[in-house]
Amino acid sequence: MIEKVVLNYLLERMGVPVYMEEPEKPPQSYVIIEKTGGGTRGALKTATLAIQSYGESMERAAELNEELKERMEDIEDQDPISRAQLNSDYNFTDTSTKRYRYQAIYDFIYY
Repeated sequence: MIEKVVLNYLLERMGVPVYMEEPEKPPQSYVIIEKTGGGTRGALKTATLAIQSYGESMERAAELNEELKERMEDIEDQDPISRAQLNSDYNFTDTSTKRYRYQAIYDFIYY
């Protein structure tokens, strides 16, 4: 499961908690991983993950997003990942909860 590989990788490298779902009592700053799509290409699998960085301010959310992108640069060294590419990243503040967040979209190829 690619989400678990990315979760474990980021848990070891990020300076904030990393989750696969919204925690019951969220801390001020944290990261959530969500799979938004996937498929197969022969023996290879593909996945698109949305990785959301939450912060107590817009500046903190943006800083976490930058930290995330730096940490993700070496994820291709992890089995079973063959390729991980940043598709886009942007301000994704949650207007319903009024929580500051950024979202980075990554496309993966793995086996």
